[in-house]
Amino acid sequence: MPKTITLRPRIAAGSGADRPLASLGGLLREWLPEQRWFAGKDRPVTDLSVLSVTELFPGCLHLLVHASHAPVPAPGGTPPPGDCYQLLLGMRQHVTPRLERAFIGRAGEGPLAGLAVYDALHDPRSAHLLLERLRHPGSAGPLCFETAPALELPGGLPPRLLDAEQSNSSIVYGDAYILKLFRRIQPGVNPDLEVPGALAAQGCARVPAPVAWFSTTAPRPATLGVLQPFLPDATDGWTLALRALAADDDFTAEARELGGAMAEVHLALAEAFPPAGPGENGRTAEAMCARLDAAAHAVPGLRPYVPGLRAAFGALATCDTGPPAQRIHGDLHLGQVLRAGRDWFVIDFEGEPSRPLAERRAAQSPVRDVAGMLRSFDYAARQRRPWRPEWARRCREAFCAGYAARAGWDPRKKHALLRAHETDRAVYEVLYEARHRPDWLPVPMAAIKRLAVWGG
Repeated sequence: MPKTITLRPRIAAGSGADRPLASLGGLLREWLPEQRWFAGKDRPVTDLSVLSVTELFPGCLHLLVHASHAPVPAPGGTPPPGDCYQLLLGMRQHVTPRLERAFIGRAGEGPLAGLAVYDALHDPRSAHLLLERLRHPGSAGPLCFETAPALELPGGLPPRLLDAEQSNSSIVYGDAYILKLFRRIQPGVNPDLEVPGALAAQGCARVPAPVAWFSTTAPRPATLGVLQPFLPDATDGWTLALRALAADDDFTAEARELGGAMAEVHLALAEAFPPAGPGENGRTAEAMCARLDAAAHAVPGLRPYVPGLRAAFGALATCDTGPPAQRIHGDLHLGQVLRAGRDWFVIDFEGEPSRPLAERRAAQSPVRDVAGMLRSFDYAARQRRPWRPEWARRCREAFCAGYAARAGWDPRKKHALLRAHETDRAVYEVLYEARHRPDWLPVPMAAIKRLAVWGG
């Protein structure tokens, strides 16, 4: 294990990577499962281990910790026995009032005994110094900070931690840049660094290009965070859709333009990452069935619809393969697109964080992205009371029409393929909502009831 960079004796005299656990283990066992980005909420934490610890600057530790879980066998495979998480922890004698919401606890023993421990991303000083690290490329123990060639980042930009619920943490610097810190870390290059960088090289202006990033070499190489330009005047598609619904406005023009923009991104992805050839529908159908079995095991309300949903996947195995498999967004919905002026931009290429990194980087059918956006229109429409199914239907049609005009093929003419991917997405939503937002579960369940009927 890597050793800590020269820590102050007050914090860790003669420390190794395992030393802080004596101070932090009990605090983190209670704090981690309560965080929005913690993936193992349905599996008790059985053990915590520190994989690496680095002092970024006095009073702030960067940690990679591994949370172990008791195995929970389920159809479709057993979840991994644990996950690695990235933490930035501040230590001081007393927390200020503005840091009270970030307070984790006070260490009672070990090298940090007596110090108040808190999530350092809430501390403007720590956020400022993190940007300074990115402005001056170099290494800090196993951490490596890099900047795009021929780019000078300005200093002194005031930081602002975003409060939006998400699977990562993001800091905006002076309305000029946004830093996304990945919380659940998997070995390898994160697609949210790899894909925007490749698209920028293709001249695709629909995706903000990375300007700086940092990674680790231990315990294995992995991407930890990415800094990109921030679009201060942009509004995400989810907010725009809800505004249109509240005002009883039509959203089809925006949906059509969004479809064309997404087709442009898919075309650029096909140039940046050569397509893998015809899709393997049989293997894809098997994977969808496995995910369905696992979801039905976890959510009993899904079980009555399993036969109908399996029929959708069975039809996929014998239908037209559709467009070639290629790199895609992987988790496309209205919250992943921004509109500034009359232009749409696409963000967050990380994919579904719950899925293995190798799967998220693999070539897949672009129909999967289309299906994700169609499901998102349905989600938006169900936020309005009474439900507006016609609004969602018009948006779906407009999005597909805009996509077809730019891509050269029409998702609506790939009915079995689109239905299977939309069904797979709805199954994922059921499992997600059951675990994280039970009040939202009726939204995907309504789609499940529709999709379980052939032709739905």
